[in-house]
Amino acid sequence: MDLQAFWKASQLAVRAGVGAGLSAAAAQQFDLKYPIYAFLAAVIVTDLSPSRTRQLGLLRLIATVVGAGIGAMLSMVLPAGPWSLGLGVLLAMQVSHLVKAQEGAKVAGYICGIVLLEHGAHPWSYAFFRLIETALGIAVATSISFVPKLIRIEEHDPRNP
Repeated sequence: MDLQAFWKASQLAVRAGVGAGLSAAAAQQFDLKYPIYAFLAAVIVTDLSPSRTRQLGLLRLIATVVGAGIGAMLSMVLPAGPWSLGLGVLLAMQVSHLVKAQEGAKVAGYICGIVLLEHGAHPWSYAFFRLIETALGIAVATSISFVPKLIRIEEHDPRNP
């Protein structure tokens, strides 16, 4: 691995690590039941490009709402299991594309699946708190994107040698 690639990977890892830690700490501070979803969201939405993290944050938040809503709706009519999971992920990702939040489609699918498999007797309440925890992680990652990079690395444009 060359030095430039190492610095890029290191900066992404620092941003994701700080985001994960801050998201989990905030979720615990707010006494949220599952801080794991806050830190997962922070890691998933972190990009080395701060502007890309900010740009995609809103789309991923929209996709989170889509996934939580579809998961809660389906859990009221389908039993938890592999088939409902597959259908829910498919629907959540497709709806994300329809609402122009395709960059968040994977997040929608993952949140929908979590709600479908783990909702217990209260799917809407469960979906709401997964939405809150995921939104917290997205907000932390977006906030960290405003911190300047440690080392600026010029990107090589192969069209302009």
